[in-house]
Amino acid sequence: MIRIALPFGRTPEGKRIPYRNALHAVDVQPVESAVTLEGLDGLLLPGGPDVDPARFGAQRDPKTDNPDRERDDLETALLQEALDRDLPVLAICRGLQLLNVAQGGTLVQHIEGHRCPDQREAHRIAITAGSRLKSVLDVDEFVVNSRHHQCVDRIGSGLIAVAKAPDSVIEALELPGKRFVLAVQWHPEDRSDGLDGRLFEAFRDAARLS
Repeated sequence: MIRIALPFGRTPEGKRIPYRNALHAVDVQPVESAVTLEGLDGLLLPGGPDVDPARFGAQRDPKTDNPDRERDDLETALLQEALDRDLPVLAICRGLQLLNVAQGGTLVQHIEGHRCPDQREAHRIAITAGSRLKSVLDVDEFVVNSRHHQCVDRIGSGLIAVAKAPDSVIEALELPGKRFVLAVQWHPEDRSDGLDGRLFEAFRDAARLS
């Protein structure tokens, strides 16, 4: 059985279920208590509260969540371990933002028009030709859900943007040169019964090589 770290911090139980279900659907066992990736096959960084802006040298905006520094510390350490060992990483929403910050990037702390919690289909994204995301989804455009109010500002070292919304907000990042490091700004776990399920299948397939 493939086992991957799935750190949640103080995420409410109800919000954990879609991630578990999406992983179980592709025969992957989540390990939610992991403090190291020793003996595990990959890392999934899920959604959650805003990354502490002090990590990218900014003052906290009044609209930014109170920081969960313990979670930031753990996930950053797990991410670095995954990159050092070339283990697969799938990062979702907050996970994308944490990846960008961990690589030295910055975030815009508040944007309008991207927090649509009740919409299964919020807006279209354009996917870069030749990207891993394009190879996984096999489409040039895709309609995603959207539940974030922050986004990538300066892209972190080594990362490339591979999808954007119509307003140019970055919707996906990749780290070339690694076996599998893919980050998406939307929530594929909520729609894993459709095309989004391919993301979890690709993550599983990469983890099989660990």
